[in-house]
Amino acid sequence: MYKNIIRPLLFKLDPERVHYLTADTLKAAYKLPFTKGVSSSMFQVQDKRLERELFGLKFPNPVGLAAGFDKDARLIDELSNFGFGFIEIGTLTPKPQSGNPKPRLFRLPQDQAIINRMGFNNEGVDAAVERLRQRRSNIVVGGNIGKNKVTPNEEATSDYLYCFKALFDVVDYFVVNVSSPNTPDLRALQEKEPLQQLLLTLQEQNSKMAKPKPLLLKIAPDLNEPQLNDIIEIATEAKLSGLIATNTTISREKLTTADQQVTAMGAGGLSGKPLTQHSTQIIKYLRQHLPQETRIIGVGGIMSADDAIEKLDAGADLIQLYTGFIYEGPWLIKGINKKLLTR
Repeated sequence: MYKNIIRPLLFKLDPERVHYLTADTLKAAYKLPFTKGVSSSMFQVQDKRLERELFGLKFPNPVGLAAGFDKDARLIDELSNFGFGFIEIGTLTPKPQSGNPKPRLFRLPQDQAIINRMGFNNEGVDAAVERLRQRRSNIVVGGNIGKNKVTPNEEATSDYLYCFKALFDVVDYFVVNVSSPNTPDLRALQEKEPLQQLLLTLQEQNSKMAKPKPLLLKIAPDLNEPQLNDIIEIATEAKLSGLIATNTTISREKLTTADQQVTAMGAGGLSGKPLTQHSTQIIKYLRQHLPQETRIIGVGGIMSADDAIEKLDAGADLIQLYTGFIYEGPWLIKGINKKLLTR
């Protein structure tokens, strides 16, 4: 029903408008007494064999929602009924910011892909903290943190520290985002020296807490092998709990959408099916070279249950959906979990 009726209707509207329309609809629907039970019975697959224990946390299944969909933690309770094993909010910044000018979100249906240049639009970390304090579900929640656009890179650490301290009591794990292509110069923080300084500072703060939280790093798919080796070295030195591979790509290779149409969409990160194979290759490389205790969350082009299995077989411990969730709906989560039970 979703792919044949609902999605064609939604895809006639502006993508960003659809996102907020969907959020408002979910909010309204879940005020009805029967909605939670219906969606849970439709989408959730509960089985002990799906459970994963990582970072000292128990995940009911390995399929999570990637950062970007619920930036401001508005839909935690509603989305928890769609069968996800965990949800990642953000990217959050210390101060609210509107992000890049619109239009900034584009679909490429021929390629099962999305281009976005949102630019960390969010209401600020403190607003998200207040919502998280009021949530009712107990689903595992990750906090994806970044820096404000106006903050120069040499002062970025203070932004990440602010978000880390603010979120500490209301999330289960943290993700450091230095890999979005949509904030000017942000990816420069992936270079060895600034990244090392940032992660070690965060871990120093983490170690001061009564019970430190898992700290992960989200990396770009556009890194070359020497850069990946630097990431592996830094992750090991900083004793990161894991890496998330990968963020969106700036590449436009192998698209079937007309070049003129893609060019008109402009800059931004590409996600979806074109990223499937490359992100899996990066996961495989990381698994071969990282210490075994450093975990990997695989994300990028998971459009089917088979794509998810490939990520897990390549070395991912958990996976996340974003573009696949938009194109396939919550039935994709159920399909992945059911397929996992056949293995």
